[in-house]
Amino acid sequence: MRGIPLQYIWRNLFARRLTTLLTASGMALVVFVFTVVQMLEAGLRSTLVETGSPDNVVLIRTASQTEIQSSIERNQSRILSGLPHIATDPSGKPLFASECLVLISLNKKQRRSPANITVRGSDSTGLALRPQVQLIAGRPFAPGSNEIIVGSSIAKGFAGTGLGEQLYFARREWQIVGIFDAGKTGFNSEIWGDGEQMLQAFRRPVYSSVILKLDDRRAFDDLVARVAADRRLTVEAKRENAFYADQSKFMATFISILGNTLSIIFSIGAVLGAMITMYGSVASRVNEIGALRAIGFRRNRILIAFLGESLLLSLVGGCAGILAASAMQWITISTMNWQTFSELAFSFTLTPGIVAGALGFSLLMGFVGGFLPALRAARLNIVDALRAA
Repeated sequence: MRGIPLQYIWRNLFARRLTTLLTASGMALVVFVFTVVQMLEAGLRSTLVETGSPDNVVLIRTASQTEIQSSIERNQSRILSGLPHIATDPSGKPLFASECLVLISLNKKQRRSPANITVRGSDSTGLALRPQVQLIAGRPFAPGSNEIIVGSSIAKGFAGTGLGEQLYFARREWQIVGIFDAGKTGFNSEIWGDGEQMLQAFRRPVYSSVILKLDDRRAFDDLVARVAADRRLTVEAKRENAFYADQSKFMATFISILGNTLSIIFSIGAVLGAMITMYGSVASRVNEIGALRAIGFRRNRILIAFLGESLLLSLVGGCAGILAASAMQWITISTMNWQTFSELAFSFTLTPGIVAGALGFSLLMGFVGGFLPALRAARLNIVDALRAA
């Protein structure tokens, strides 16, 4: 026996437009929340992972979780600069930089509330090691000067950070001579200046980290072994992309747990809504179900038809929720990275995997909400259904 046409299923949903709209809207809201949470987590991970390069190696003090917590003595920096497998630039200069990181407080433009900002002391080699960092206005800071360049997210979101303006911190006036853009990376939320000047201004006798580029990324394991075997060193090496990926774990896990918990709570309401809608559909169409059974449609076809209505309803709601969530990609948010206690700007990121997961989640709600009503419809007795008024 052939199945019930899809046109019949769609026409039944259209006949109950208001109920269909309300139920689909509820599912769309749940899918919207679910998708936005996944996009938020993906955007955070993407921002921090893309900050690093697999060719670069970051060295920090052993057991330190972040560069802010780390300290590397100058003599250790000199030892590290003599390691093999360090790449060189066209002029033969090693692509090796010792950097210092500190936190300062700046006021946001809109709310005038303070937030912690990462200040990175580096040099021209530090810039060369990050080709994703591109000046979009002004020029690089001059070595040995009180000049700084700011990330585009800082320039957009914080007061007094425009090109040509001055910032006062560490008892000095710092002239902003450039604004840089680093794509969708965490560097956009940093301020960069000359490393030695930063050490002097903040009265720090040690560096925070060392970064170098490998001449062959396959040499990473050998470099790690050499660092671990040298008793003069108390540092550990990580690939730069892995190092920054670790920075996202705490926040991404927190966002995932909180968001998924909310999605589950909201989904219970959406499932109940779908179930009530489908039970109402069954109750109002008892005669119609009896007629379908009488002309030869089997119970399993009735079950599939009513379950198909619920799945179609959830699919419409899911697509609407994903479409609404996709608009969030144009929004950049700024929040504190609880791993480093500094401000971090990132965007919502929609991926094919998130779309597939959201649609699957939507269809699951439709299946759970529609199965029992569909089962009830399939079990109706033909005679009783035809006699029902």
